This record gives sequence, C-alpha cells and structure tokens, in this order.
Amino acid sequence: MPGTESAFPIDLKKYRKLTLDPSKPQLTAEQKSTLLHNIQLLRDALVLFTATGAARGVSGHTGGAYDTIPEVCILLSLFEASEKYLPIVFDEAGHRVATQYLLAALDGHIPPEHLLHYREANSKLPGHPELGLTPGVKFSSGRLGHMWPMVNGVAMANKEKVVFCLGSDGSQQEGNDAEAARLAVAQNLNVKLLIDDNDVTIAGHPSQYLKGYDVSKTLEGHGLKVYTVQGEDIDALWAAVAAVVTYDGPAAVVAKRLMAPGVADIEGSTHGHDVIPVKAAIKYLTARGYPTSVSEDILNNIKPASVPYLYIGSTKEVGANRVVFGEAVNLVLDKLSKEEAAEKVMVIDSDLEGSTGLKVIHQKHPEVFVPSGIMERGNFSTAAGFGFDANKFGVFSTFSAFLEMVISEVTMARLNNCNVLSHFSHSGVDEMADNTCHFGVNSFFADNGLSDVQSWLYFPADPLQMVAVIQRVFFERGLRFVFSTRSKVPYILKEDGTKFFGDGYKFVPGKDETIVDGKAGYVVSFGEMLYRSWDAVLRCRQEGLDVGLINKPTLNLVDEQTLRKIGSSPFVLVVESLNQKTGLGSKMGTWLIERQLTPKYGYMGTTKEGCGGLSEQIPHQNLDPQSIIMKIKQLSN
Repeated sequence: MPGTESAFPIDLKKYRKLTLDPSKPQLTAEQKSTLLHNIQLLRDALVLFTATGAARGVSGHTGGAYDTIPEVCILLSLFEASEKYLPIVFDEAGHRVATQYLLAALDGHIPPEHLLHYREANSKLPGHPELGLTPGVKFSSGRLGHMWPMVNGVAMANKEKVVFCLGSDGSQQEGNDAEAARLAVAQNLNVKLLIDDNDVTIAGHPSQYLKGYDVSKTLEGHGLKVYTVQGEDIDALWAAVAAVVTYDGPAAVVAKRLMAPGVADIEGSTHGHDVIPVKAAIKYLTARGYPTSVSEDILNNIKPASVPYLYIGSTKEVGANRVVFGEAVNLVLDKLSKEEAAEKVMVIDSDLEGSTGLKVIHQKHPEVFVPSGIMERGNFSTAAGFGFDANKFGVFSTFSAFLEMVISEVTMARLNNCNVLSHFSHSGVDEMADNTCHFGVNSFFADNGLSDVQSWLYFPADPLQMVAVIQRVFFERGLRFVFSTRSKVPYILKEDGTKFFGDGYKFVPGKDETIVDGKAGYVVSFGEMLYRSWDAVLRCRQEGLDVGLINKPTLNLVDEQTLRKIGSSPFVLVVESLNQKTGLGSKMGTWLIERQLTPKYGYMGTTKEGCGGLSEQIPHQNLDPQSIIMKIKQLSN
C-alpha cells in the first residue's frame, strides 16, 4: 500500500540490544560493529519518517535528531546494562522530537508504521514532545533552555541515579542553562550532558553570528568536567561518555560534528535544522541501498492536507503578516539616510530572522541589524537599552510563545521609559504544527504595567493593516507590541468588495474599527480571527440576523465610544485565538460591567492543548466560522 498505509519498510527489529560498561572505555570490535549498525539503522528510519513531514507540508526537524543518534544508542546500551541510570533520554531541544518517537516505537509503545504520520494532525505525534499525549513519551520539551534546570531537580529527586540530558549549542545559549550549570556544580549533581555542537541553528552558524561563544569553555568556566570530542568518532564518543559517567559530579560531553553528517543535500547547512526535503530523503535512502520504491511509494504518495472552506468577506489572495512586518519597517527606514538609521534604530534578532520578518531588514538595512543568539531575555533588554535614549528606538522580535520568557524584562524596560517595538510572530494557534508549547496565546501578559502607565498591544488583521500600524507607531515612544500569526491571512473586504484597509485607510492607535454595524448584537475580533468572524457574520446576515462586527486592532485599550455602542446592543461576542483565560474576552466583560452595560456576553478563545497539523488547529479549538455562527445564534436567542 502506498503512502501512510504502507508497512514501515525499515525493520526496527534489527536493532541489536547492547550492554556497555563505563569502566571499560575502549570498545571491542563487536561492540563497535553493533553500535555502528544500530546508529545507521535508526538514522535511516529517522530520515524516512521525518521526510513525511515535508511531504505533507507540516515541516519538522531532521538534522538535530539525526545528529544525536550515536549518543542515544550509547545511552540505550547503558540503560540495558544497569539500573543505576534513570532510563529517560531527556532532551532540551524539543524540536528533536523524532528521537522520542523513535524510542517509543523501539519500546513497543507505538507501531513503527505510525511514525509515518509524523506531525500529522490528530496523530499524537506533534512537533515537540508532550507528556501524556504520545504513548511512550516521558517528558515535555520545546522551549530552549528549559530542560536542564528541570533535569537538575530530577537528579535531586533521584540521588542514587545518573541522569542524562541531551543538549545542543543552540539551547546552551539560553541564560537558563548558565543558571542550571551553576546549581549543578554547587550541588555536585549527578547530571551528565551530551551536547551536539554542530554550529548550526535556525538562522545561521553560531561561530559567525555569536563570535566568542564556545560551549566547552563556557561549561568549564561554570565548573563542569568537560570532554570535547568528534561526535562521529564512535570510539572517542564512547570513551568520553564513559569518562563523564564515572566522574563524580556534573559533567558534559561536547560532540562536535557537521549538522546531518552524511546526508548530502543538507550536511553542515542551516537547511539541516529543518525537515529534510522529500527529494533529498529519497536520494539519501537510495544511496544507502534501499530500493527507490521503498521511499518513493511512501513519500510521493503523501500530500498536504487542507480544510476546504470558501470564505466570504475576504480575498483568496493571502499574505504573511510576519514577513510584512519587516517590509513595513523597511518602508520606515527607507526614508532615513543610512547614517541616520544606524544612529536612531537598532534591530536585534534572536536566531529567528527568517521566521519573524527581520531577514528583509537584515538584507536591506544591515546598518541597523544585529544578529544575535537564542537569548530572548538579554536581547529584549539590549533593545530596551538602546531605546533608553528618548530619541533612539530598539526593535526586538521572537515567537509569541516566548513573550512569556521576557515579562520581567518588559517591566524593567517600562520602568526605565525605554522605547522598544516588539514583534511577536506565531501568535495564537493557527497552523502551529509545533503544537502546544509553541502556542502564542498569552499576549496580554505584555500589558503588565500599572494603571498609571501605558503599553500598546497591536494585532493587525491583514498585510495592509500591518503596514499601516508600523507606519503609524514605529517612532512612538514607550513599549509597543505587534503580533502576527504563523499562518498567512487574506485581505479584509468591505461589503462593496474593496479592501477595507486599502487606499484612504489610516490607523489610529486605541481606536476600534466598525466593519459593519448591526442591531442584533456585535462580534468583536482581531488578527487572524477577524476574517473568520467576518465570514460568520456575513452568513448570519444572509439569514436575516443583523449582526455587527468590530475589529479591535489595539487589544488592551478601551475605545469608550465603541464600547458603549456594542454594550447597548443585545449581545457582545469576543472571538480570538488567544488563551480564553487571559485574552481580550476575559477583560471586555469587566469593561462592560464597569460602565453598567449589560448585554448578553460570550467569548471564544483557545481552551485546550493542540492537535498538531496546520489548518486543523482552529477547528480543534472550536474557532472555525461554523462554531462562531453557533455561538452567535445562542446569544441572539
């Protein structure tokens, strides 16, 4: 059978169990042969099933998990030999989740053929490991820098055990890891790190964008015992692992290697960080001696899934607001000389320039651009420090999920009257195959100042509004937060078919925008939920239910005139993809009651962990137009 109906063509039963004794740091010929066999078997399997993510259009990550298979095989051999090891392969790089799924299959928790559903919606194989979701997965991971501190605690709770954690030169850039290193040394914890130092992260090579950064020297400076080896030299790798295991206290093996060694089309490149392309996977597996039909019959018969729906009230044409952010910044910078721009503006990246729109700024205005590492807290504060001068402006960007990591820094920037424009992309849940740990749903955390100061939270509904927002607020003083989604969005249309935010539109901070008035009640929405709400509202109006729609691009400010208008109507329904507990809907009801406005009130938002996949996430949260229509009809009765 073709596609995902196929049996898994690489026989994982050929994995050979092996026991290794760290008191014997030299491999026998038989041990080495078995290890190399197991490494190649698992690497081949991993290339095949991660490539299904590329085939179905849900992306994924191949290189990092592929890299660390030698370390994983060694750990399994230690676990097989003795109970003194905690038998969990903790990994602080959650995007290497393919490793955990492979282990789950080896352990019999999932059938090997299920691996062919990697990152598919509702497969329980999302883009990062989630404890309690996938059979056999033993921990949750996904935000870099968060696992080592937790592993320290696991070691404290299991003092008689040796505890391992896979690391990477990317995750080691996070400040949390420096704190974890100091505690591990101070408490002499029996924690052993196996770090893949491949000099590749999403946006480039740490040796180039973070000169002076050295994983081995950093860990040695904290007081860990460190062994630096070539990761593809299995004899050297085992000797180093044996050494850290027998060392009394925290220790690390830093394994240097090219990203995805031996995979011709992605070896040593940033492309290796992402999912391997289908053609590259077929090429690799064919070169490895597998019949071409094995990979082709599977990979060429897996196609991207979609949720077919013809929206009304918006265009078929779509744009990526997260990219348009950078283009809009360029439009502002284009009006300045290079010298004036460099003097006035600083844009700092956290290894996500291609994902958050900063790449186009890097290309067109390198004079303002600072490539930096995976150090969100420090980078935000650096942007704030640049904007400490009233006439200078820092620009910061990362994923919305990671806004939660910089809240304290936001507070200090506010107390220092700093000028920072922050762009948080990948907001909400739409098309978030990375799943729950990467949901950007707590955006209102950024509005954490007291009532005597003001922050500005903006969520444009389409690319035209994104440009209008940036043009208007770029040189405003204080803290400004702009949100966008991973998914592309269509252009909002007026009832006459022209673009709502087209010619003649001017964005006014704090002003709610009436898309259409209605006598039966109002839906309030913003961002990527506006076009879905508009579709629902128009369909209700076609049925004779005179519902209005309000766009609220400034999330956290009350527009008194609009609030009174909608509060005087029969009902108000807030529709958003932010956390229902912390989003706009959790606040607007209070705003209404404070003004003695008492319409029927409802709010829809994200309420549960994700299902994986892309377009499936919105209906999974019951935020699709039909669900909105149902809620409108409930409130209108």
